[in-house]
Amino acid sequence: MSGRDRNKEEKDFQELTSVNSGVQITRIKDEISKLISNDIKIIAKNESQKKLINSIKNNEITICTGRAGTGKTFVALAYALNLLRKSSNRYKKIYLVKSVTTLKGEELGFLKGDLKEKIDPFMWSFYINMEKLILESSMKTLLEKEILRPFPLAYMRGVTLDDCIIIADEMQNVSIDNSLTLMTRIGSNTKLILLGDINQIDMKNKHESSLEVILDMFSDTQDIGTIMMSKEDKNVRNPLIDIIEAKYLEYQQKPKKKTVSMVNPKTLLLEKLDFEANKVTG
Repeated sequence: MSGRDRNKEEKDFQELTSVNSGVQITRIKDEISKLISNDIKIIAKNESQKKLINSIKNNEITICTGRAGTGKTFVALAYALNLLRKSSNRYKKIYLVKSVTTLKGEELGFLKGDLKEKIDPFMWSFYINMEKLILESSMKTLLEKEILRPFPLAYMRGVTLDDCIIIADEMQNVSIDNSLTLMTRIGSNTKLILLGDINQIDMKNKHESSLEVILDMFSDTQDIGTIMMSKEDKNVRNPLIDIIEAKYLEYQQKPKKKTVSMVNPKTLLLEKLDFEANKVTG
């Protein structure tokens, strides 16, 4: 085959793939519009939420840290669902990513079931937020059709994700090496949203946590937005959370009292008798 024929064949193949991809996206968008029929209104309730919305809108990658109750996951999901339903773009999937790190002292051990059954409990925070935005039946259908798709971090290597939005939560529990793997999965027409709270690290080695590292690393990088939600940001979940967190912080900052170990007198007596017996026999 001559060089000219080969070039023509490649061009024809690219046109065919582009047409097929366009048809597939149109079909998926039609399905999505039936399940999410109306725009989801996103009203920013604090200054940092406004910054988060603008960053997702204007950047390919957004990295955000914020304390519990500041609404970062809710806002990211709402924005992603809105993008998904719009026919003016090519986004056809939302991938949900989360570390399977459990709370300190709450290790689950071996989990029975297939991959979906094992990963589902870690995705509940996504699902609970989503049920506030769309019908539960719509969410289930999106999951069944794999338009909404949980993606375990452990299976990310070697994958390129195109025409999609990736939301990764609890990034404070993702190691530096694994954050590199995750961030380099982006392909053509991909938005990546990385969320977490640098004050809630559950990893055994806290120095392995990637969130604070990547916030600093990409703070002045084009097409990557970094947001550190402020302590002054209004808590949108429940006002009591502010009081609870303040009390725990106060407790953690208190100097720890030295505990005096109590020795059993009986133990001391036995040790003395042993010592005396050894002296006699010696």
